[in-house]
Amino acid sequence: MVSMTTHEPPQTLPRRATRHDVASLVDLRSTMFAAMGSDVGDHAAAWRGTATLWFEGQLTRPQQFAGFVVDHPVDGVVAAALGICDTRAPSPHDPSGSHGHVFNICTDPAHRRQGYGQACLNALLTWFRTDTEVRVVDLNATPEGAGLYTSEGFGQPAFPTLRLRLQR
Repeated sequence: MVSMTTHEPPQTLPRRATRHDVASLVDLRSTMFAAMGSDVGDHAAAWRGTATLWFEGQLTRPQQFAGFVVDHPVDGVVAAALGICDTRAPSPHDPSGSHGHVFNICTDPAHRRQGYGQACLNALLTWFRTDTEVRVVDLNATPEGAGLYTSEGFGQPAFPTLRLRLQR
């Protein structure tokens, strides 16, 4: 009897992001914001330097921050999903007070619709489930991404999120 095993191609298996991925994380963040209509500037834009420093710092906090990326054999990092934990006051529904936030789910346009973003998201959600005390995970979705997130169990919160932008 011959058993057959089907393996996912190696390039679709996400791995934990490291400090060597910071430039790629910033590039994918830029791609994400550009796709949402934001003016991201060029590679010398000030926000990119600040984002680089932020990612470098976050990657030293593996219990509070995780990023998962997919490497393409030719193009390098082509997809990412990032998540962070923050602490809020405990409540009857969340005694730990630990909340998760998913952000920066992005796939390079040339590599979309191949399951890379979903693979990164699944790895990130596994991290939240197994390596953190998080009971609630939030994210902001674009209309294009909403279907992926609802298929993973995300839904509308019981209470709407409101935002105030402070003028500085």
